[in-house]
Amino acid sequence: MEKSYNPKGFEERIFNEWLDKKYCAARVNKDKKPFTLVSPPPNITSKLHIGHAFNVTLQDILVRYKRMKGFETLWIQGTDHAAIATEIKILEKMRKEEGLTKEDIGREEFEKRVQNWYDQYNGEIHNQFKKMGISCDWDRHAFTMDERLTAEVKHAFVTLYNKGLIYKGNRISNWCPICKTAISDAEIEYEEHDGHIWHLRYQIEGSNDYIVLATTRPETLFGDTAVAVNPEDERYKDLVGKNVIVPIINKPIPVIADNYVEIGFGTGIVKITPAHDPNDYEVGKRHDLPIVTVLNKDATMNENAAHFCGLDRYECRKQLVKELQDNNQIEKIEKYTNNVGHCYRCHNVVEPMISEQWFVKMEEMAKRAIKVVEDKQVNFYPDRMSKIYFEWLYNIKDWCISRQLWSGHRIPVFYCKDCGEVMVSEGTVESCSKCNSKNIYQEQDVLDTWFSSALWPFAPLGFLEGSEDYKYFYPSDVNVTAYDIIFFWVARMIFSSLEYTNNIPFHSVLMHGLVRDGQGRKMSKSLGNGIDPLVMIEKFGTDPLRLSLITGVTVGGDSRYSEDKTEAASFFINKLWNASRFVEMNIEGVEILPIEKCKLKDVDKWMLTELNKLIKNINVQMDKFDFGLCASLLQEFFWGTFCDLYIELIKPSLQSDRQNSASVLVYVLDKLLRLFHPFIPFVTEEIFQSIVNKDTSIMISDYPEFDEKYVFDKEHDDYEKIIDIIKKVRVTRADMKVPDNKRTTLLIQILKQEELVKENAGSIEKLAYGKGIEYIADEKLVPEGVVTVVCELCKVYLPLDEIVDKDKEIERLKKELANLENELKRSEKMLSNEGFTSKAPKQLLDNEIAKQKKYQELYETTKANLDKLLK
Repeated sequence: MEKSYNPKGFEERIFNEWLDKKYCAARVNKDKKPFTLVSPPPNITSKLHIGHAFNVTLQDILVRYKRMKGFETLWIQGTDHAAIATEIKILEKMRKEEGLTKEDIGREEFEKRVQNWYDQYNGEIHNQFKKMGISCDWDRHAFTMDERLTAEVKHAFVTLYNKGLIYKGNRISNWCPICKTAISDAEIEYEEHDGHIWHLRYQIEGSNDYIVLATTRPETLFGDTAVAVNPEDERYKDLVGKNVIVPIINKPIPVIADNYVEIGFGTGIVKITPAHDPNDYEVGKRHDLPIVTVLNKDATMNENAAHFCGLDRYECRKQLVKELQDNNQIEKIEKYTNNVGHCYRCHNVVEPMISEQWFVKMEEMAKRAIKVVEDKQVNFYPDRMSKIYFEWLYNIKDWCISRQLWSGHRIPVFYCKDCGEVMVSEGTVESCSKCNSKNIYQEQDVLDTWFSSALWPFAPLGFLEGSEDYKYFYPSDVNVTAYDIIFFWVARMIFSSLEYTNNIPFHSVLMHGLVRDGQGRKMSKSLGNGIDPLVMIEKFGTDPLRLSLITGVTVGGDSRYSEDKTEAASFFINKLWNASRFVEMNIEGVEILPIEKCKLKDVDKWMLTELNKLIKNINVQMDKFDFGLCASLLQEFFWGTFCDLYIELIKPSLQSDRQNSASVLVYVLDKLLRLFHPFIPFVTEEIFQSIVNKDTSIMISDYPEFDEKYVFDKEHDDYEKIIDIIKKVRVTRADMKVPDNKRTTLLIQILKQEELVKENAGSIEKLAYGKGIEYIADEKLVPEGVVTVVCELCKVYLPLDEIVDKDKEIERLKKELANLENELKRSEKMLSNEGFTSKAPKQLLDNEIAKQKKYQELYETTKANLDKLLK
């Protein structure tokens, strides 16, 4: 090993070794149980951001863990063509560099540019993920526009169409006037806007009276085809069946009764604009109202908007409000904050609009998707995420799957220009199936990107061909993704897989949170708080970035990231490196024995028992996907138990009993490296091959399992009492702010197991920062001016004049005593409360009694120490 930890010296070399030796590759192997993970494909428009880095770190931890556990592990990574986002990027580039639109160059030329974009950015994303060290099967990289996946998409569309589940119709959908395409409900992001409510006067036909109704979008009044009241509203029963006059255009429209209107909300009268509001659209269908569209596709007003035709929607609103005010047709204007829908790609306000689109019927598909989660065939981690899933599916509407774009999967529908025949086919249609005409053209629209993404669990495996990969690796085991696309993607994968494969796509869904900045804010370009993970890798290495992203993260919870965290992770890995170098130097020239042939000392038995307890816990938590907890437990164990205690405790025996001590040391380090490997793969591989086994890779080595043979309860419990002495003295010194290099005499009064204490006196003295031990036979012989540390086996007295400023220590002990008094009062109040003691579970009651006892003992010790100082 090199003297210093330098990831640039080995990360790229190690990754290339893994690729060359095909350690990441998977194959059909009937002798092993498969483990399959299909990764969320990042958009081809993106470069690697910190969210991607976190997501693939989680997946790589899981995949490496399962590989070491003996599974035939397949991890498929890929990219998504992201039709809307890709088209926006290409159009921006064309406009800036050439001053061209897609209409200027035509569809065929534009599609060539799209393909060039795919070729360029696919490779870039591919290489960025390699920097993260992820161990997916790199020979199986998939892309949603690949030939195999394109065939799967066509097959899926045709299958649904033939089942009567896909139809084309004029319905209201979300329209983005900037992207100029329909988008689904799931692609809407809501943002708070400070706006107004305009209370408009609609005159009752044939009278001078008027009604007042409220709207946040006055410009849509040109599309009003009715006003509605609740049939039970006594105020307006006489109005039902009459007409009111729409302001400005003076058009009479009927007053209708519908339960959609809430009696107690607002004025109790609602304008109905079926072409521009989804709820109004449903009311319009029930009452057979005409549908009047007032907006063009670019959000300018059309010919139905009278003299406002051609104006932008917001300019129209401004001028319309002024004219209504001039005509005394506005009762009042109120300030109002409401949630306004925005396109998730271009972030402009969308418009509900009637247009002809392709839809998937969702009712039956949603029912099946709900049932498999209710029946626990698919499980969410954390379980609370299933509530979001159910909520969306219970309220789902038919899915608008057509997009008015030139990039993406073209809808496989063909039309005959001569007879109007509609043909749906997986292949290209050359002639009309009805009249044999060759005058055929294909549907212009493309499919929603999420339509192809929904096939991701099985399409890359070759479902359509019925491949051996599909039969062996499907369904996959875990889907790892952020909670913000639970309905975008997860729900759609589940109902699509059930529909096409008649099987669930995966057994578990691990939903992780978002990576926020150090202040808890979502990372964004506008805030300028985004962090490029590749910059962090260049500065610190891949392992520190991975460890900093995962440490302390809870299942499903958001996490905070800052460069400081990666610096701290790098510091820890440097400690790991240096400790490993210490092992390497101390085993030089030693024949390392297998653990079963070692003569174990009590300290070794303590260490092996602690190690096995850790292994057992880590395995349990890994299977629960609590990787953040595992990372924290491993770091605490390595630093505190292995380095600060075990290595220090065995240093003398590394001289006197070198072979046995060195052999146990290597065994423990080996196990710890394997436990760490899924989290920090590069450094563990480098150390493993340098110290443990240069002929194989840690990546394909067995993951540690709990081994009862190496659990020594009696020896462990005895030695734990020695460790307890060391820890309590250290804690006392730390509380008193005593530097580690300031050693003190340890005055020890042995209470029991004298032989055990004296056998380990050297270790106690060294690790408790002593400069000598003096034994005291009786408490009466304890000198004045000491601090008492109470342990199970003994009391340790630390001479105050050797270690602290007396006045500062008196102040500290007074504060500590006050805190303990408060805790004792609280505990006494709780235990004297009959309501608590009679109803509390036994375990809770026992815990409180134990806490009270502990506080009392601490109080007495602290008071005694304070009294000694005050004498």
